[in-house]
Amino acid sequence: MKLLFIGDIVGRPGREIVCALVPKLRADHGLDFVVANAENAAAGAGITGTIARTLLEAGVDVITLGDHVWDQKGFENEIGALGRVCRPANLPAACPGRDHVIVEKNGFRLAVFTVLGRNFMGAKADCPFLGSDALLQKLSGRCDGVLVEIHAEATSEKQAMGWYLDGRALAVLGSHTHVATADAAVLPKGTAFLCDAGMTGPHASVLGREIAPVLGRFLDGMPRRFEIATGDVRLTGALVEFDSATRRATKIELLSARSGA
Repeated sequence: MKLLFIGDIVGRPGREIVCALVPKLRADHGLDFVVANAENAAAGAGITGTIARTLLEAGVDVITLGDHVWDQKGFENEIGALGRVCRPANLPAACPGRDHVIVEKNGFRLAVFTVLGRNFMGAKADCPFLGSDALLQKLSGRCDGVLVEIHAEATSEKQAMGWYLDGRALAVLGSHTHVATADAAVLPKGTAFLCDAGMTGPHASVLGREIAPVLGRFLDGMPRRFEIATGDVRLTGALVEFDSATRRATKIELLSARSGA
């Protein structure tokens, strides 16, 4: 079986390329599951119910979120009605929304959840390692495999999570930094790992934002509005193959695609 994890969707350019390419990618690669991080889908900060439904209708099976989950006003009142959207699992239990989603294809039940890292991150979150333990125990017997997204700044924390969950998750895939890494590997016990799946959006940019104002901020420190860029739009993510019988990953590779390519 095959799953595609789409790296952080940024703004309208990211949303549009997902809607344009996901149906084609599903057909071309024979994808069974498509999971996408969309925490930056609304003008680069957060998501709305309308955007979530649009992405799901385009062929995304599960939407994950990160530290910008509550950036859009009122989304806390919408997330409960979005059955295939999950907020980070290690946020306080009082937060609205689901801490995981389970989807099924050809009898295989895939569970998906996200944990936030705590190094260099401002969000209030519990320990991602102990949180993963608790949720994996909760999911035991309810699914056939688990995709764990580690939404974190520090590569060391992401790598540690990969080794910690090796053999217990089908895949441990990183997000948040918007820069794809070159360390895709199937770990010894059968878990696919990648530090960061990159960004889906405008790559002629600084992390999806217009270059000039970001450069100006670095040069003089003055505040500026960082608009979403528009050039060189790409969909990036991790393509994972796994054996449904052994519940082990067999291959992982970085995927990058442009519209019309």
